[in-house]
Amino acid sequence: MTTTIRHLLAGAAALTLLAGAAGAQSITIAIGSEPSTLDPQLRDDGGERQVNDNIYETLMARTPEGELEPGLATEARQIDETTWEFDLREGVTFHNGEPFDADAVVASVERIIDPANNSEQMAYFGTIDGAEKVDDLTVRITTTGPDPILPSRMYWMKMVPPGHATDGDIGAEPVGTGPYRFGDWSRGESITLERNPDYWGEEPEVETATYRFVGEAGTRLSGLMAGEFDIITNLLPEFTQTAPKFAAVDGLETSVFVLGTDNEVVSNPKVREALNLAIDREAMVQALFQGYASIAQGHHVNPAAFGFNADLESYPYDPERARALIEEAGATGATIDVVGESGRWLKDREQIEAVAGYWAETGLVPNVQIQEFSQYLDSLMGDGPRPDSIFIANSNELLDADREASFIYHMDGAAASNSDAEMATMIDEARVTTDPEARQDLYDQVFAKGHDLNYTVPLFNLQDIYGMSERMEWQPRTDAKLLIKEMGVTE
Repeated sequence: MTTTIRHLLAGAAALTLLAGAAGAQSITIAIGSEPSTLDPQLRDDGGERQVNDNIYETLMARTPEGELEPGLATEARQIDETTWEFDLREGVTFHNGEPFDADAVVASVERIIDPANNSEQMAYFGTIDGAEKVDDLTVRITTTGPDPILPSRMYWMKMVPPGHATDGDIGAEPVGTGPYRFGDWSRGESITLERNPDYWGEEPEVETATYRFVGEAGTRLSGLMAGEFDIITNLLPEFTQTAPKFAAVDGLETSVFVLGTDNEVVSNPKVREALNLAIDREAMVQALFQGYASIAQGHHVNPAAFGFNADLESYPYDPERARALIEEAGATGATIDVVGESGRWLKDREQIEAVAGYWAETGLVPNVQIQEFSQYLDSLMGDGPRPDSIFIANSNELLDADREASFIYHMDGAAASNSDAEMATMIDEARVTTDPEARQDLYDQVFAKGHDLNYTVPLFNLQDIYGMSERMEWQPRTDAKLLIKEMGVTE
């Protein structure tokens, strides 16, 4: 090597070190999918939330362990069976200068429940029918019936500035009250956030954060190892000891296939039963997750949520019975569409392809469709026909079974698996039942019925696994929020 080349390399190395020191308060996070929008109220898109959780805030918040606490509201109290009143934090403004006040809360509530907006998030807000201003810093939210978890719902609803939401391009230029402001969005590549100098709360340590969209887990790991990324989501279990640092936490997601039970093939109860019996979940949990997941207990409700039916058992593995059921149903050789995506959730594509392989062994012919994420969301929650089966890692940040029941089991849910009016009536009743024992009993009935009729194909309760650079200081949250204000870096 010539002296000149040595000098050039040494100079480049020195510049790299200087750049690293200068950018010590900047981090890069690799996530599995690009947001389909940055509108925080209309889509149910995990990529959007991973970004917008830092831009927008909610009336209620949660600790990293999941305990409900004040957010933009300092206090919540129930006025009567259908009315909750919130005292708002004083002196808070949106990034564009609009005030955060009761008018902003009313506008935010009315926007998300407006049927014309067809929000995919309505499974979180099914009881809310309006909001009214008491004074500038007091607002009341009304419900269609008693709602014992209304404060938890307000942990989910992001507050938007009325003016910008009406006249601005909120889907491309988000404006919130949070500790970070929107910087820029390079479509297909990255989103950058900047620390909000006027934030009402404690100043975060990290100055800027860049999100990179990397669908392949191996590519995310390579970027982490090369020093391109500081945090990567969905670190593969087999690489936990390879990454510079990793952290895992019991998550709130349960992987499940939602079935279109009105479709020709899966309308047959024998076919649906066969789909559950055909899967060797124990083999999958060992081969794919290496201890970072557990087999779902017969339904897609997270065990941490109120309403979880502890009496249900996981579906057994009985491939012979599965094949016999397909023959009895006259479905041998029938095509079943298997819709999914890749990169959003831990081992998502691997789960989809493994299950499709098991279903093929029953005599069905799976037609696997791995879709781009925006198209996938339309398949899951759009107005088009329901796929025969569609994969999702369903989450429950409300920590209440109303989320799963309303989203998937209710006939009017955004990802409805059935048109069972009797089940919908039970879900509606459970939502407004205030007695905990009576409410639990209703959910036990709902999930037992869904289990017995095989309305879904539940798979695993997942842990959240993150890879981190050596300089990152961060403890993941149980609700999987990537809150940059809780992150720090070492020199």
